Amino acid sequence: MAGLPAGPRGLADAAIYTTHLPTDDSSGEKTSCSSANRKGSLMSIILRALSLFAALLWGVAAGAAPASQNAPAQVSSGVKYEFLARWDVHRLNQILETDTPKFAGVRVAYTPARNAVKLYRVTYPSVMPEKGNEPTVASGLLAIPDTKETTFPMVSYQHGTVYGRHEVPSFAEESPETQLMIAQFAGQGYAMIGADYFGLGVSQEPEGYMVKGSHQQACYDLLVASRSVLDHLKLKSDRLFLSGWSQGGFVTMAFLEKLESVGVPVQAAATASAPLDLFAAMEGFLDFPRPNDAVWLNSIFILSAFSYENYYGVPGLARSLFAEQYYDIAKKAYDRQPFDPAAVPADLRKLIRADYFDPHYFANSAFGRLIAATQAYRWVIKSPVHNYYGEADEAITQGVGRMAMTYAQALGSGNTVVEAVSTGPTTHRGTFATAVPQWKAWFDGR
Repeated sequence: MAGLPAGPRGLADAAIYTTHLPTDDSSGEKTSCSSANRKGSLMSIILRALSLFAALLWGVAAGAAPASQNAPAQVSSGVKYEFLARWDVHRLNQILETDTPKFAGVRVAYTPARNAVKLYRVTYPSVMPEKGNEPTVASGLLAIPDTKETTFPMVSYQHGTVYGRHEVPSFAEESPETQLMIAQFAGQGYAMIGADYFGLGVSQEPEGYMVKGSHQQACYDLLVASRSVLDHLKLKSDRLFLSGWSQGGFVTMAFLEKLESVGVPVQAAATASAPLDLFAAMEGFLDFPRPNDAVWLNSIFILSAFSYENYYGVPGLARSLFAEQYYDIAKKAYDRQPFDPAAVPADLRKLIRADYFDPHYFANSAFGRLIAATQAYRWVIKSPVHNYYGEADEAITQGVGRMAMTYAQALGSGNTVVEAVSTGPTTHRGTFATAVPQWKAWFDGR
């Protein structure tokens, strides 16, 4: 939204008024009269200029326009938002045509952007359920189509695993996955939100990686905060869709579970490469490895072990999992301190203590029990769901990718609202890039 003109522009306008004073002094009488007129005119002009300048200052001070381009705006309940950038159609189409193929390693046909987008960072109060609802402050993205419309469908995007604290939605310049979502959805008429999660973005907490309750809370509170911001901007959303990739696919389904539990309508939810059952995924990594398993799977164990130690309050949990010689560097990786990634072994049998490769030990360990509870599909799902999976995904097996549908269909005559959809022989990133336009086509029809 455009703000009032800044103070210097008002002073320039005043200068224009004072350059056209009467100058006629051809006779003494007329000069005296002209002098009086000039004084009156001058006084009038000065008062007019001062009034103009005062009005400008008052408009800025009073916050007459929502969210100036430079400073955060406060809305109710401790929610703030700040303007970040405006991405034009050319930038958005460059993301679709050039940047995303480089990121994903696959070329996909996307529908082109048709409108510019304004990006805002929203900061909002929340609580961490695993820590007894301890209060915290979190951040997320709100992307709004720059059009004359005042009502938009909304998509909430849940991001995947990241290694930098700012590789998240509200720092979109550092998040290629968020850029694709902005271009494909916000650039085509959808309002878009995306939580950064606790411990990322502006959050000062330790990361809560795959901590279900905190993920649900961060996303839910961003939804509430974003609707407050839209209201402040005299805008609104009329439909809600959910989507997410990788870790964000898990978060999307967990978020859907929470929204359904409190009666918030969701038109549809879609995921790509979602680890909906973390125990099944990790047991596979440990005892049933595949030739194409990703070398970065070590990060899943590192981020989850330290997160669970912090959020569930289990001192020594991470140390019990990792081989002693790798504990310190694993801790640095979790804390985002400088470290040499090459020094972290990709071979899980080197990184993780030997006991955890015994399925019974793993299942009964403190870590294994927490992992077993980290699932996001074992409830009676009511909203339409599409879980997209890749047949060459180096992180998520086809079995894990189809797990929600398999479970839903096992319920009596079968719950048919959940559908698993193959994207073909796609990699982890390729599955996401291929699924996104399919998400949009499906959402558009609902």
